[in-house]
Amino acid sequence: MTLEGQQLAVFGGSSGIGLATAQAAAKAGAGVTLISRSADKLGAAAKTIVACETAALDVTDSGAVAAFFDEREVFDHVVVTAAALDPGPLRSQSLATARAAMESKFWGAVNVAHAARITDGGSLTLVSGMLGKRPAGGATILSAINAGLDALAQALALELAPTRVNCVSPGRVDSSWWDYLSPEDRKALLDSTAAKLPVKRIGQPEDIAQAIIAAMTNTFMTGAVLMLDGGGQLV
Repeated sequence: MTLEGQQLAVFGGSSGIGLATAQAAAKAGAGVTLISRSADKLGAAAKTIVACETAALDVTDSGAVAAFFDEREVFDHVVVTAAALDPGPLRSQSLATARAAMESKFWGAVNVAHAARITDGGSLTLVSGMLGKRPAGGATILSAINAGLDALAQALALELAPTRVNCVSPGRVDSSWWDYLSPEDRKALLDSTAAKLPVKRIGQPEDIAQAIIAAMTNTFMTGAVLMLDGGGQLV
């Protein structure tokens, strides 16, 4: 159960959960490739890791995703955290916005799963979210996407065996996801969430990264959906 000398690709690796995962894997001895749409963000993220490669591409571009894998050696592990979303109630947004969310988070993961070349016994880890198990009317499409990713991972665990496929499902996490809020509104939202949780704190990207590392290194784990919500489903 080690990452020493193994190769990891992280889609959505320039920030948040993806970057925290890449940093943890690099510290554990893995070679890391960060993939994101923004070359500028990738450059900044790469400076936080002793040595890594980067690739700027949009996960919704299936051709670019396929080319990425065709041009490289087989990876031991692939992680997909990439998502460009505009959450909200379905009927308060355009259908184009809803489809774009599905294209990014769900079909982006499908594009990676379709093209990824992963060693036997290696792993593919997707990231969904608690809304897949506990839907909210304020984020209807995101709830559906997350539920779909949970099911996708379990089906792929059978289809891609002996490559292992798992899904990590976070609750509310203090990450760049909330950058669209003012600092005051962000603090109020996260503080109110923490107060309701049994653990009495909000999640951090490093909490989720720890579970992703576990999914990569535990060779008996496949088809699992790991809930990390601070007990959010219980309250």
